[in-house]
Amino acid sequence: MRSLITGGAGFIGSHLCEKLLDLGHEVVCVDNFVTGDPRNIAHLKAPEFMLIEHDINLPFRTDQIKAIGKIDRVYHLACPASPADYKEIPLQTLWVNAAGMKNMLELAVKNGARFLHASTSEVYGDPREHPQKESYWGHVNPIGERSCYNEGKRYAESMAMAYYRAYRIPLKIARIFNTFGPRMRKTDGRVIPEFITRALAGEPLIVNGGGTQTRSFCFIDDMILGLLALMDTPADFTGPVNLGNPDEISIIDLARKIITLTGSTSIVRVGAMPQDDPMKRKPDITLAQKYCGFKPVISLEEGLNKTIAYFQHPMLTKIAS
Repeated sequence: MRSLITGGAGFIGSHLCEKLLDLGHEVVCVDNFVTGDPRNIAHLKAPEFMLIEHDINLPFRTDQIKAIGKIDRVYHLACPASPADYKEIPLQTLWVNAAGMKNMLELAVKNGARFLHASTSEVYGDPREHPQKESYWGHVNPIGERSCYNEGKRYAESMAMAYYRAYRIPLKIARIFNTFGPRMRKTDGRVIPEFITRALAGEPLIVNGGGTQTRSFCFIDDMILGLLALMDTPADFTGPVNLGNPDEISIIDLARKIITLTGSTSIVRVGAMPQDDPMKRKPDITLAQKYCGFKPVISLEEGLNKTIAYFQHPMLTKIAS
């Protein structure tokens, strides 16, 4: 089995590369390192692993196509995915869900490959349904600061379904809810790395709007198993499928938990509420349980302890999924 992973040097992508190699796959990792990190894949030296540094918004060169060879599966994970990215690189975020998506779908069609699109819970926006089911169409501001990401992903889902209807490629759409673990960027603005970094430095943890908003956090190992299981579902099952941990926690309780687990002297302070920040976020994973046998098993506390250990000693911590 030969799998191509876009965004393979990113947080989720690098863990997926690692797991597929463990399962005996040949892996082609494609990344342009806008948000991915070469250190995430530096340990993957197997002859079955290939890195192609490339911006997927552009067509592959002839020599790259030859090097990639015949592909059986495409995991399209490439996309900036943090609040900091929404503000700093919105155009890249939009294009990877348009031009990049088109290029990868065309590659899948030419190879007759299965295609998994990593979508997001952000397609639900600031939801009026709780928990969120895949049948919910969302409540999204199409011109807000987050729109480059959530509307980009909604467009990408639409394109994926159009290709499925036109070419009948085996398509899977995963709506990924908040995922965390080793290899997250410390400065990407997502709440868990932000809180851990501040707690370890003894700095105040800033909860926006009082911290009453809730999130559901899935540890990376569980997410990887969910993605693999979804890819293996029958060819006529496309999803979309929610993948995440339905255990819900308020942001202020998360801050307090991280302070306790790190033994920090940090305090909690209240900050301004960002534009369009969702108040509730919790997946209904009924479909994932039915079709993928998906059931997260790693608790928030266990996952936080592993993530804290990585942030303390990133080069010494075993981070294989």
